[in-house]
Amino acid sequence: MARNKHPEETVQLILDVAFRLFMKKGYEHTSIQDIINQLGGLSKGAIYHHFKSKEEILLAVSDKMTSDSNKMLADIRNRTDLNGKDKLKAIFKESLNRPVQDELFTVAPDLCRNPKLLFSLLQETIEDAAPNYILPIIKQGISDGSIQTDYPDELAELIILVGNIWTNPMIFNSTPDEAYRKFIVFGQMLKGFGLDIVDNEMSERMCKLAAIYQKNR
Repeated sequence: MARNKHPEETVQLILDVAFRLFMKKGYEHTSIQDIINQLGGLSKGAIYHHFKSKEEILLAVSDKMTSDSNKMLADIRNRTDLNGKDKLKAIFKESLNRPVQDELFTVAPDLCRNPKLLFSLLQETIEDAAPNYILPIIKQGISDGSIQTDYPDELAELIILVGNIWTNPMIFNSTPDEAYRKFIVFGQMLKGFGLDIVDNEMSERMCKLAAIYQKNR
């Protein structure tokens, strides 16, 4: 009855419960029955009315997790008061300092033990974030002279992959010191492309997020 009258509320409830369980137990160790047990009386049919499988729930959870981030990326991409280089710096600064990051790193799983979540992150990074948000900024930077490269597509993928994957403590179980050093090297790499956009404040923020992650493992 509830899902017929308020389907959006039912979907939201399913995603909220699934997110908590995926974070706590891992995707592979969370069953549909685990989700049902925390839905307050909703039936298995209520889940399958909205989602065909657990994997489909995972994809919806991943979309929900990235929607706010993508809005932030789009807002910075569309600004008219910054050149391309400054937009890239704004993206990294804003991404690290979003309040939701503290919550995410508090409940985050070891992504290496959650291969489907990790693959979803990789797929979103390559198929969405790089071409739709980073690449347009790089092309703008080429036009306004703040970025120099003959390979904008490849540079967009490299920047977002290193930023989202290699420096991510949730993937490599980095200690705060390791996370700090990685972000320093990331900044040095970007300087090699003429992009002096990573400062010490960002490196210290990554160190703090890694400490939050390690504390709550």
